[in-house]
Amino acid sequence: MILYKLILSCLIFSFSTSLCAEPLFDVHLHYNASDARQFSLQQIIDKLERNGIKRAVVTGTPNLHTQELYQYAPEHIIPLLGVYRSHEDKLSWSNDVSLPSRIESELKNGVWRGIGELHIFAKDRHNPVFRRIVKIAAHHKLYLHIHGDPAVIDSVYDINPSQPVIWAHAGTYPYPDLLADYLHRYPSLYIDLSVRDTNIAHNGQINDDWYELFIKFPDRFMIGVDTYSLSRWKKFDAAVATIRNWLSQLPDDVAKQLATDNATTFFGPTTRSRKNRK
Repeated sequence: MILYKLILSCLIFSFSTSLCAEPLFDVHLHYNASDARQFSLQQIIDKLERNGIKRAVVTGTPNLHTQELYQYAPEHIIPLLGVYRSHEDKLSWSNDVSLPSRIESELKNGVWRGIGELHIFAKDRHNPVFRRIVKIAAHHKLYLHIHGDPAVIDSVYDINPSQPVIWAHAGTYPYPDLLADYLHRYPSLYIDLSVRDTNIAHNGQINDDWYELFIKFPDRFMIGVDTYSLSRWKKFDAAVATIRNWLSQLPDDVAKQLATDNATTFFGPTTRSRKNRK
């Protein structure tokens, strides 16, 4: 019912004043082989444009599809270097001693802005492959997109105290008090809120603790849909509407920071123009 009301309000109110017209910057999308078989490059861009997503960070398995999407629409896409060659690598990548060398080789083409999404949890936080990847990111001045426990974030900052990190899904334990503690600890830590809508706004109404967290740290959060599966791409419009719903319950300036300004500051302005598309 809430999504229906949001969509209806988008139709009723002028695009010049409605939040529905406000641009979004999505920092967590996947464009995998299964997605590429279902949705063409233009169809993906159409989904973004229809939902007011002006820029998006995209990773994929394999990386070929991310590269193609970036080359097709460089004004929209920020390419993130994925480390998985197949879905199974998500569970085993930290044991692959050849991975750091492959990452170094991939980075030579120069288009990548970061490394991830890295799925890693507390028991593997001292893994030498992970340590090496953190050092590679530091050397190349790239950010890391981490899907992991708080202990993993601590390990990153033990290795490189100034490493830029976007912590996916507000962490494994998305508790406002815990997140506030970590944002105090690590000034170069940022948090994406993908797939945490039910935590943030249960039944569509933003939780008081999350509201206060966003007011206290308005410059440290970013939004994302996280197209982790083909079904997520198919429900993309509804996922964006859900995000816009709870954003609309924040003060306008805070909502704008979460929606686009923080990511724009983090990644910088667009530097390439639209190519001719067939």
